Amino acid sequence: MKWENNRQSDQIEDRRNSPGGGGRMPRIGGGRGIGIGTIAIALIAGWVFGINPLTILGALDGGGLQAPVEAPQAQTGAPSDDMGRFVAAVLGGTEDAWGGIFQAANAQYQKPRLVLFRGATPTACGTGQSAMGPFYCPGDQKVYIDLSFYDTLRRQLGAPGDFAQAYVIAHEVGHHVQNLMGITDQMEKARGRVSEREYNALSVRLELQADCFAGIWANHNHKSGQILEPGDVEEALNAAAAIGDDALQKKRQGHVVPDSFTHGTSEQRQRWFHKGLETGDVRACDTFKTSSL
Repeated sequence: MKWENNRQSDQIEDRRNSPGGGGRMPRIGGGRGIGIGTIAIALIAGWVFGINPLTILGALDGGGLQAPVEAPQAQTGAPSDDMGRFVAAVLGGTEDAWGGIFQAANAQYQKPRLVLFRGATPTACGTGQSAMGPFYCPGDQKVYIDLSFYDTLRRQLGAPGDFAQAYVIAHEVGHHVQNLMGITDQMEKARGRVSEREYNALSVRLELQADCFAGIWANHNHKSGQILEPGDVEEALNAAAAIGDDALQKKRQGHVVPDSFTHGTSEQRQRWFHKGLETGDVRACDTFKTSSL
């Protein structure tokens, strides 16, 4: 992957040299205010998915929030080490891609922060642990990653390569885009209304859409910066296969339980990433309307 000349994001929060810790933060009541930014989010969601903006606004107005988290001391801006620079370059590429997509819909993309940490760190979603793997917290709109996950990806899951690592970041940023579009809030509202089996099925659709969004990032960045090298797409597809529910369950317990899937099968994850990569079109990523995943 040709990332060295990419623009590096300044939205990096480097906590790798800071002490971790911190417990789950208490929830507090109160609704979310609806301002110009929220209205723009509703409009872009309506544009790409044909969702009534009033539905999105209704989903965004209300619900509990986490109390503010006092983050540990951290350096901000693009890091100076090679892995930190790589992460900053990938994040910068996601900002450019999604910034352009939102702008085409007359909306403004709100950039997420990406937090680098080691071991554990406080978040608005509770204590983040390395064992959780990379994750996105909608409560503070931050992506969290302990870079030791890349060793796990390479050594234990058999998915090496810098483009595989970039795909992981782009997938988590895809969850941020879902949050901006109000999809995350609708998922949270569904949690108490459906069975565990039904919610798992919705979760699969959410995760496959984030895979498709990761493909959109690759499409737009390659068009603008020619980032793809021979073998890169195969690296991403290999990573998507390695973290499919069926592959992980077979590795862990020797058999699969489809009703417990929350992220999708290896084949599904590969296919939806590839769909985003081929089309570059957000409308092609509507996993919630399709009858065939």
